[in-house]
Amino acid sequence: MARTKNNQKNNNGAKLGFEETLWQAADKQRGHMDAAEYKHVVLGLIFLKYISDAFGEVYNILANQPYADPEDRDEYVADNIFWVPKEARWSYLQANAKQPNIGTLLDEAMDAIEKENLSLKGVLPKDYGKPALDKRLLGEIIDLISKIGLGDEENRSKDILGRVYEYFLGQFATAEGKKGGQFYTPRCVVQVLVEMLEPYKGRVYDPCCGSGGMFVQSEKFVLAHGGRLGDISIYGQESNPTTWKLCKMNLAIRGIDGNLGGQNADSFHNDLHKDLKADFIIANPPFNMSDWGGERLREDSRWDYGTPPVGNANYAWSCT
Repeated sequence: MARTKNNQKNNNGAKLGFEETLWQAADKQRGHMDAAEYKHVVLGLIFLKYISDAFGEVYNILANQPYADPEDRDEYVADNIFWVPKEARWSYLQANAKQPNIGTLLDEAMDAIEKENLSLKGVLPKDYGKPALDKRLLGEIIDLISKIGLGDEENRSKDILGRVYEYFLGQFATAEGKKGGQFYTPRCVVQVLVEMLEPYKGRVYDPCCGSGGMFVQSEKFVLAHGGRLGDISIYGQESNPTTWKLCKMNLAIRGIDGNLGGQNADSFHNDLHKDLKADFIIANPPFNMSDWGGERLREDSRWDYGTPPVGNANYAWSCT
């Protein structure tokens, strides 16, 4: 199959040509921190590059229009583009990638973006300035990511960012071993589950949504069958706070408007969607949890098919 000039293939799922290079750069941080930590370093940078690319494309269009102001925030909000303050734009950060304070600059950039885009409040990573993070390697990762177009219209249409993001989630899950499964379900498994349920329209709910793979695949299913974004409504929650943030970013980069509640929460003990009547429930729950607090839920109204045993949450997931 012929490659494009960027060494990419156009088919969904095909190698893009730069994933391994990015992974090798990210993996250099392994000696300084656990995979569970450094995945947020890389995924946060990829997210930042994406929104900066999308912003920059609109900025250039406005800059070439006689009566438009490229610094008018409303112009971007109207196009559903995240507003990126000057200190958070990729060009500025790339220019300072080799500076010893690049970690601090990145933390300030993430903070500025959250303040300007309330849907991202409390979601973006802000640990780039920590001493354990090698700033030289951080600069190398910025330089590598700078070579990849992510957020312009052409690459959005190819879902370049989504595919890079999915690749990294899978790689980090492998690097973390057993614990990686808590935030990532392999794409082949997710695809089978979605194909079985056929969520063409309606409300899709995942009570333990991890990084949001079920939602992403459900939207892909809808589009592949002639539907459009918005045909399904997304509801979910996730108990792990860092995984909840990953899910928020994963949905944001794809333009998916999902209701994940205002914070991370355990769906057994803090149900954020009590009144929800879902059309489809799709999940890959954490199996064989013995300490799930079942003794506090003996009279819970959700046990329509019998009260699950205290010592195993598997039955609790299936009884609701």
